[in-house]
Amino acid sequence: MATPATTCGTLVVAGFMKLRQIADALGCRLTGDGELEILGVAGMEHAAAGQLTFLANPKYAPKVKHTKASAILVAEAVQGLDIACLVSQNPYLDFARALALFYQPPRPAPGVHPLAYVAPSATLGAECSIGPFAVVGERVRIGRNAVLHPHVVVYEGAEIGDDFLAHSHATVREFCRIGNRVTLQNGVVVGGDGFGFAKRADGTQCKIVQSGVTILEDDVEIQSLTSIDRATVGETRIKRGAKIDSLVQVGHACTVGENNIVCAQTGLAGSTVLERNVVLAGQVGSSGHLTVHEDAVVYAQSGIGGDVAKGARISGSPAFAAGDWLRAVTAFQKLPELLRTVRELKRKVDELKQNAEPNRVP
Repeated sequence: MATPATTCGTLVVAGFMKLRQIADALGCRLTGDGELEILGVAGMEHAAAGQLTFLANPKYAPKVKHTKASAILVAEAVQGLDIACLVSQNPYLDFARALALFYQPPRPAPGVHPLAYVAPSATLGAECSIGPFAVVGERVRIGRNAVLHPHVVVYEGAEIGDDFLAHSHATVREFCRIGNRVTLQNGVVVGGDGFGFAKRADGTQCKIVQSGVTILEDDVEIQSLTSIDRATVGETRIKRGAKIDSLVQVGHACTVGENNIVCAQTGLAGSTVLERNVVLAGQVGSSGHLTVHEDAVVYAQSGIGGDVAKGARISGSPAFAAGDWLRAVTAFQKLPELLRTVRELKRKVDELKQNAEPNRVP
């Protein structure tokens, strides 16, 4: 197995492993020298001798002959090159698993730091680590193995499951509920007020109390500086396994479905519903009170103005079928040329009309 771990930067490096040990750990078929000592993993263009790389997309196959890696994760064994192979049904997934064999972020020791505050009525599970300047409010309940890094704040009455990880400046607001194995990256706000106001007769805005909650189910991860608003009434819910990127805004009473991928700078207006296995690429925007049905994919910078059918692929703003959008945007680039052609044809038609006038029979 791996040699004892040593600290390197912000990661823990687990020494080296024999290639056959990695193959066994990943369940891959080995071709080549199983006694190779692998020191780490890297992308194909940056890998050096003693490292493992991967090939997930066949279009990058020509680059394999230029890599300096000692071994590669592939879907099919590489022929004609002196490189050991780990044959995998999912090279990208197994590359991610291989990373975990060599690198683990440092974990603080269990305990409550003297500079943290935990309210007397709060309950912490076993092996929790509460960092300096973290605050855990009254009647909060947190499960086993939680890690709260410095300056994390959990408001009154929040309930959090096991294996919670919150990085610095993440905030969980009052009465929100979080499941097991949830990760909040730096600056995430769970349960901030939804954006709700009612206009008075004199034109001023009256704030609507946001009495609902935000619920994060198991295995959710939310990246840095993302806001998941609480509902005006009822709930905002992020379902099991959803992954939400940085700088995303999820409005009040939205539902983000199971195993969704929501990429950076996306904004969901209130009461947007995403069903399971939906993918929203970067900078997608949705108007409220609509449903994106399961398995749909919305491409980058699209604007969703209505319901999206199951399995649809849409693009553009306003968004429509991606294939039609590609044809439309291709035609759009040709509009100046088409305009010149139309003008030239019109000029010729006008000339023909003028030449035909003297020959017209009364």
